[in-house]
Amino acid sequence: MDDYRASALATHRFTMGTMGAFALAALALASLGVYGVMGFTVSRRTREIGLRMALGAAPGRILLDVLRDGLLLVGPGLSLGIGALFLARFLSSLLFGVSASDPLTFVTVAAVLMAVAAVACYVPGRRASSLNPLEALREE
Repeated sequence: MDDYRASALATHRFTMGTMGAFALAALALASLGVYGVMGFTVSRRTREIGLRMALGAAPGRILLDVLRDGLLLVGPGLSLGIGALFLARFLSSLLFGVSASDPLTFVTVAAVLMAVAAVACYVPGRRASSLNPLEALREE
């Protein structure tokens, strides 16, 4: 009986494993993309950040500004992802034990994506907040 059950669920396990692997790959690519965009943005704004720090801006304020800019970029993408609630009915045949419009799942995924984006924005923001204003202003 165990062999029969295992063979009956083999295709579903393979499908879910493949979807899980692709979901993790998508999460990694999204975090690398946000990190890359924010790193590029911070490097382009080095002189501006150095000038603001020379005029008295606190490093914490610089960090918060970079985080805010990054999370404002993530917001529209996250809202489009929540809009996938309407497309979830096409995947309902692959779901077991959860409905296609489970609000807890959508909220959890949105929270995980927002946390990953916050960490991806934190690293360039931390680098920007530790800039030496004199070196930043001399840099071309």
